[in-house]
Amino acid sequence: MEHLNQLVILFLLAIAVSLVCNKLKIMPMVGFLLTGVLCGPSMLGMVEDQEVINQIADLGVAMLLFTIGIELSVDALNRLKRPVFMGGSLQIGLTVAFVALVCWLRGTSVQSGIFWGCLAALSSSAIVLQIFQKKGYTSTPVGRITLAILVFQDIMVAPFMLCVPLLGGALTLSISEALLAVGKVIAVLGGVLLAAHFGLARLMDAVMETRAREILLMTTLALCFGIATLTEKLGLSFSLGAFLAGLLLARSPYSMSVVSGVLPYRDIFLSLFFISVGMMLDVGFFMQNMGSILIFTAIFIVTKFLLSLPAALMQGYPLHTAVFSSLALAQVGEFSFVLAASGLALHLFSMEEYQLFLAASVLTMMLTPLLISIAPRVSDAIVRRCKIKETEKETASEACPLHDHLIIVGFGISGKHLALVAKESGIAYNILEMNPDTVNRYKDTEPIMHGDASQPVVLEHLGVEKARVLAIIISDPSAVRAITEEARSMNPNLYIVARTRFVTEVAPLRRLGADVVIAEEFESSIEVFGQVLSRYLVPQQNIEAFSARLRRANYRMIRRMSVGVSNLSEMVDRLPDIGVQAIRLCADSPLCGVRLCDSNLRREHGLTVVAILRDKEMMPTPEPECALRAGDVLYLFASTEKLLAARPLFGGTTQESAAGAV
Repeated sequence: MEHLNQLVILFLLAIAVSLVCNKLKIMPMVGFLLTGVLCGPSMLGMVEDQEVINQIADLGVAMLLFTIGIELSVDALNRLKRPVFMGGSLQIGLTVAFVALVCWLRGTSVQSGIFWGCLAALSSSAIVLQIFQKKGYTSTPVGRITLAILVFQDIMVAPFMLCVPLLGGALTLSISEALLAVGKVIAVLGGVLLAAHFGLARLMDAVMETRAREILLMTTLALCFGIATLTEKLGLSFSLGAFLAGLLLARSPYSMSVVSGVLPYRDIFLSLFFISVGMMLDVGFFMQNMGSILIFTAIFIVTKFLLSLPAALMQGYPLHTAVFSSLALAQVGEFSFVLAASGLALHLFSMEEYQLFLAASVLTMMLTPLLISIAPRVSDAIVRRCKIKETEKETASEACPLHDHLIIVGFGISGKHLALVAKESGIAYNILEMNPDTVNRYKDTEPIMHGDASQPVVLEHLGVEKARVLAIIISDPSAVRAITEEARSMNPNLYIVARTRFVTEVAPLRRLGADVVIAEEFESSIEVFGQVLSRYLVPQQNIEAFSARLRRANYRMIRRMSVGVSNLSEMVDRLPDIGVQAIRLCADSPLCGVRLCDSNLRREHGLTVVAILRDKEMMPTPEPECALRAGDVLYLFASTEKLLAARPLFGGTTQESAAGAV
């Protein structure tokens, strides 16, 4: 009961601190660290038996490794294999080598230098990925390269933990003992793999047939902690066993059900882990050595930032992405604390160095949200200051031969669909993509090139001054704003269509010069109610009319928030959704063979025919006696609402009759 009382005290204090941090918009993980500092022995001393808390916290580390193992399936690794193994190995290799060299030059042993390098190489997956998810960076190039490096760091945790006893002299280097250790690892891995191959699938099938979540959770925890205990008994790491259990369950078709059941418990135990880390901080030591700690922290952040840059640059990512990613990785990882405790026990560094490391680690974690928040501005400033040399190469290349073409920025699913439709419609286009793997994959089949569209020279190479439309279809909000502003300044007549995630981002993009901003959040809501109404057999024309009215009302409201009426173009932009639109006349249309003067399109439907495209020949301002034919493309001056209402007149389905907007 005494241990339970201590846990209750911890939880209550953590809740109070977390609520304060939430008001100050500080990450919950930082609140847990502060909770540990407050209730630790150097301050309030509210927890008497810290060892029990540490043991519970170790379960959190094991469960984190377990879930990482589940998420690191063969397919997931295969999709990110180049960024993971190339970027991750480069980041860790440079960090370990540089730190070990610096320590050696300062007179530290090689073993201690390598150990310090291992501590510095790891970053906090828990903090970085949580921030990225909230800010919507996960699917951006920054998110992809950062995730890849973090994945490799997580893979390297187990080897690092095995290396610590070797560096500390707890493991000898004799051939016989080394072979015995390797044999032990092989035996454990082989035995577990064999058991999993022959029995795990059947066990999970039997558990899932019960349809009892309690049995699934119990089985999951038994596998996780059971294999972890087995590896610990054999002299290996407890967390390594949990990681191995996760890798085995990743092959199961029920892996996502396993993860969903474990996540709440993992988060609770992991919160205790951060609290236990905060307890380790000696506040008295921090106050006495504040200057040294702050200097060490600043040097650590700058050094890790610089050493992480090549991991992205060597893979072809632009400087903007590399700077952003490196700033996001410039903190100490949660597993570094586990390594530090092992290193202290093996005398790889002194107690004073241990406290210095703890204090700096806590500070880097607390500063991570701030670093990620300022990363876009810092990266933009560095890019402008450096005058990237790769853009000079772009200037030397020949100018874009296209005219009146489409520029597609971003070649994800939306970009591929747009390119396909443009190709089928005979529209010339260029594609710009920041992911080098995507560029290499499509360079032989598409007019695609690599670069950062926020750079003026890159836009000039794409022919932005002669282009008709620019479609920005990427997920990085700061990059979308920068591209929109730069493109508008280079071509005032360019029609800019930008995609964004949230409706709140539409008004800023409109102010920067975007003609149309498509908010995924709003368009998703339109699609949802369209699907719902179709199930109630509401006519498709009514659904389309509802959609048009909602879009017009929503985007007109955003335009009013964006700009005031100060000139004629802005006044026209504030009018209802009126413009020239094109629609094809299908063979089943009642208008086929009817003279334009007898069609009553203007009088009854409010549609004015301003031109007709027939057999690739344009007929501007057609005569009233002109008879309409099947296959004609009519260019109509009308509002979207009236065009939707009159669409059945033109025959065919919605997809067949619509030819697109001009």
